[in-house]
Amino acid sequence: MEKITSMIVEKTGISESQAEVAVKMVLSFLKDKMPEGLGNELEGYLNGNGGGFSGIADKLGDILGE
Repeated sequence: MEKITSMIVEKTGISESQAEVAVKMVLSFLKDKMPEGLGNELEGYLNGNGGGFSGIADKLGDILGE
């Protein structure tokens, strides 16, 4: 989650703690909308545990203009 948090701080100028809250809120929202296993995979990947989401951080970077 650190990479996404850093990108949000850089792009928006908000504090790191505010960016962390935003990431956690979005993750919670996505997990509620995804099948349970898929949401857990996403959370694991964002926490650096790999999983079935190879390249998702890069894809998010592309979306955010990184």
